[in-house]
Amino acid sequence: MKEKVGWIKGILSDFGEIVSGGTPKTKVAEYWGEDISWITPADLSGYSEKYIHKGRKSITHLGLKNSSAKLMPKGSVLFSSRAPIGYVTIAGNELCTNQGFKSLVPKEVVNSDFLYYYFKSIKQLAEKRASGTTFKELSSKAFADLPLCLPPLPEQRAIVSKIEQLFSELDNGIANLKLAQEQLKVYRQAVLKKAFEGELTKKWRKQQKDLPNTQNLMEQIRREWEEATKVSGKKMKAVKNLTEAELEELSLLPEGWGWVKLGQVVWSVKDGPHYSPKYEEKGVPFISGGNVRPSGIDFSNAKYISKELHEELSKRCKPELNDILYTKGGTTGIARVNTYDFDFNVWVHVAVLKTIKSIYPFYLQHVLNSSHCYRQSQKYTHGVGNQDLGLTRMILITLPICSLAEQQAIVQEIETRLSVCDKIELDIEENLEKAEALRQSILKKAFEGKLLNERELAEVRGAEDWEPAEVLLERIRKERAKTKTGGD
Repeated sequence: MKEKVGWIKGILSDFGEIVSGGTPKTKVAEYWGEDISWITPADLSGYSEKYIHKGRKSITHLGLKNSSAKLMPKGSVLFSSRAPIGYVTIAGNELCTNQGFKSLVPKEVVNSDFLYYYFKSIKQLAEKRASGTTFKELSSKAFADLPLCLPPLPEQRAIVSKIEQLFSELDNGIANLKLAQEQLKVYRQAVLKKAFEGELTKKWRKQQKDLPNTQNLMEQIRREWEEATKVSGKKMKAVKNLTEAELEELSLLPEGWGWVKLGQVVWSVKDGPHYSPKYEEKGVPFISGGNVRPSGIDFSNAKYISKELHEELSKRCKPELNDILYTKGGTTGIARVNTYDFDFNVWVHVAVLKTIKSIYPFYLQHVLNSSHCYRQSQKYTHGVGNQDLGLTRMILITLPICSLAEQQAIVQEIETRLSVCDKIELDIEENLEKAEALRQSILKKAFEGKLLNERELAEVRGAEDWEPAEVLLERIRKERAKTKTGGD
């Protein structure tokens, strides 16, 4: 095991000044201007650069003076302490932050880039040490008490260089995986487009006898919908047929096909509760929109509700075998057939669709996932903040329909072509997860002193400015004390 020569153990406050942010009064116009960069956690949402120079808003010197915000020098390392915990960046120039950050102005003994990657590695530790009921927040004391084991400066620089070399190679691999993902999506949509233009079953149709014409198909759909709603007692309002004007805007379909609205081929469309229920450690699985994925329904991170609550919620909406789960909030427009023959329930962001007899559930799944239907789902999604594809708008989505036998033939053609595609996509997902695990492993090794090999360690220990971190820290303390007392 490598010996961590020259490293020193401590807490963050040993290695710099802890700074919290602040916000000037928003109603005082004189506090807001272009004088000083002012950073909030929202500025780091989706931000991937190491350094930040400016946020969406700036404040004036007067605003700085009349708030708890503090001006920090270039090289200060910012760590978001709430909503969410764990965004990290380095000040590229003098700036200040709001109260959503705890920042460290490092001493000369600490390399800002080293600290940046260290903060990246301790997100989970910081979350564990946070407190609060409405939302978790890391206090100044909890932040100041976070541990830091610091190597000599030349070793810090070498560790940063090695991390960035490995991350660069890792990022190239991730970029290639994501490119392959996008290419598979294009291929998938190309297959679905041909499927719902009737191209995949062209030969199949030539071999068939007595296929229904469009008028008979539409009449059959109407009768089945009326019968299903009558038998079930569901009070679902009938959706009007497409008008001639609407049909003219749609593409031509093969003989015997027709265009319908979603509400004409499902006899029940319900969503889950419009509030967050009480969760239990065990019980009946309860899923949200994030659990419904193109690759299937993911129960691995489902929450749980009591059996009694499930029974109560099921009076409104109960997913059953072969129902379609369709996301209407969060990431809208993803459809999956429920192939699980056990009890579970859904939140408001998932709609449960029950089809008439003439609709093959897997056909409806694929057609709803096609770009034609997906674009409509995005068009019908409304709202500010929590956007939602409303049930009454959802049932207006237009889709191509054909006989049940041809639907089944289409699904077989689609799945023959996409089965390999599905396997590759799963492999890509697994490799992306492994890449992220490898990133965390690199960081873990770096701050345990295990990232550099013996040759690299020998090189840094031979650097002119190498000295144990403890010695450097003590020398800096003495020099500062000497400066303060005016000594020679």
